[in-house]
Amino acid sequence: MAGASSLQPRILSSFVGDRLIQSRKPLSQLFHYNPGRKHVSKQLSRTFSGLTNLLFNRRTNLDEVPNRKHKCLRPGKLSPCQPVSNHIQRPRYVKTRMALGIASGPEMHNLKGIECMRASGRLAAQVLNYAGTLVKPGITTDEIDQAVHKMIIDNGAYPSPLGYGGFPKSVCTSVNECICYGIPILVHLSTHFHLQDGDIINIDITVYLNDGDIINIDVTVYLNGYHGDTSATFFCGHIDEEARNLVKVTKECLDKAILICAPGVEFKKIGKTILDHADKFHYGVVRQFVGHGVGQAFHADPVVLHFRNNDGGCMVLNQTFTIEPMLTIGSINPVMWDDNWTVVTEDGSLSARFEHSILITEDGAEILTQCEV
Repeated sequence: MAGASSLQPRILSSFVGDRLIQSRKPLSQLFHYNPGRKHVSKQLSRTFSGLTNLLFNRRTNLDEVPNRKHKCLRPGKLSPCQPVSNHIQRPRYVKTRMALGIASGPEMHNLKGIECMRASGRLAAQVLNYAGTLVKPGITTDEIDQAVHKMIIDNGAYPSPLGYGGFPKSVCTSVNECICYGIPILVHLSTHFHLQDGDIINIDITVYLNDGDIINIDVTVYLNGYHGDTSATFFCGHIDEEARNLVKVTKECLDKAILICAPGVEFKKIGKTILDHADKFHYGVVRQFVGHGVGQAFHADPVVLHFRNNDGGCMVLNQTFTIEPMLTIGSINPVMWDDNWTVVTEDGSLSARFEHSILITEDGAEILTQCEV
């Protein structure tokens, strides 16, 4: 990541780099940062809240942490980008490979738009369900990406992440301590060691999913001009009780938040509902990443916070948006890798995430990305 002096602050909504914020203020006025300290304190408006940890934090070597149950994630080598047929309709950001930012105004739909949202949501759910069946010890995240890409293209849709802000793959795969936006990889990058005569070293470059891992798979499809966005956390093999409970409670947080949605309900009730439930089990809720409007734009208003807040705004009939709580067992502080995408927990603790796209109806909320098995 570039040095602080060259960074432009940006709010992180569903996808890192989603909204670029052009500020006339120097960073020193936006962030209370002491170079000698690891953390950054902050006193910011909603627009900039929660960004300082991502800009300045770095993890130490977590492989040395006692009682660690899984190996620390490491960057990897990418396979070539997969092709997309010319007849597939592409979002407008694909040509520029730029993140367009959050579109101003909510995504509200007429009857035709609602049917299009249902179609894109249904396909996203089917793709996610299929991807989940692939999760087993021995598979690579690259293989999951290839399978997801093929299914989306075969159904006449475009994988929304591909080319968004330069994202190189068609799906996000976030394993264990990865909070979000993990890039599917083929093989770990080689590591250089300084050895002395008589040293013995074992170099493990396998990137297969292991028994006991958890993995969040984040699928978004662009079908007939509308995005359907969903994600879920899956078990790989035999999962211990600690990981199983985290995933269970995270899913419950999403379900409970959806239940309170209806026309006229304040968006801030979503955050309270999620945090109240997570607090009962002493889990942390990541604050830097939020839900968002979704429809003809990948990301639109409103910004949906997953923690207690005093932001204004109410839900409107025929509006579509996502809710996507991310919970952790330990630290809620995220650290971004140098690839400017992958975000992991600062202390290497497990993280889980679930997401649905929903439509506000007269009776409450319709889950657009509910997979009917």
